[in-house]
Amino acid sequence: MPRMGADKELPLNPHTLSLRLERVAAQMPAGARLADIGSDHGYLPVALIQRGAISTAVAGEVALTPFHAAQRTVRDNHLEDRITVRLANGLAAIEPDDGITAISLCGMGGETIRDILDSGKHHLNGQERLILQPNGGEQPLRQWLMEHHYRIVFEEVLLENRFYYEIIVAERSGPVTYSAQELYFGPLHLPNRSPAFLAKWQRLLGERQKTLKQFTQARQAVPEEKVQDIARQVRWISELLA
Repeated sequence: MPRMGADKELPLNPHTLSLRLERVAAQMPAGARLADIGSDHGYLPVALIQRGAISTAVAGEVALTPFHAAQRTVRDNHLEDRITVRLANGLAAIEPDDGITAISLCGMGGETIRDILDSGKHHLNGQERLILQPNGGEQPLRQWLMEHHYRIVFEEVLLENRFYYEIIVAERSGPVTYSAQELYFGPLHLPNRSPAFLAKWQRLLGERQKTLKQFTQARQAVPEEKVQDIARQVRWISELLA
């Protein structure tokens, strides 16, 4: 699954990862055996190996162009013995002998990450740390994590190139229950309320209010369920920011 975003133009330098990938790297367990799914150019595993942060890595790609780009990055940095690049769909890049202890999925929609985890869940042994960087769609991703007994252990909102991004880190812990609002905003964000988190929701409140106004002015009837959903989101965000 190709990554989307600004990572593609970066030079092959472990010190110039994008801010998002730096924050993902910060959540990597020391000495991890990483599977970076949707690895694109393979910058994240190469940087982590060069920094001595992880022991080995698998870089998985579903499309030929980024697969060849990742191969080139690994080869140019002489890391073929430490990083295996595989052409595979999602978690199918992981093989039992890899002994993976961390999985990163970055730069895709939350629904896409959810679908990759769900369709490849037989490749998960439950011991891996999931380090996820969704571009939107966090709520359905958190829903999947809860339903599959993954506890969210870290959340961060960051601003990069005028866009807000989230990082969600989860570990399987047994049954966990989150409320509808915790799934919507993030269970760790609600008590912490970082400045970036509040700024993100301030922006989204304006967008939701605009959508609601457009619904009321629409010539064609908007389904009541849709109107009520946006109205509920506006109410929740207003209460959050009050």
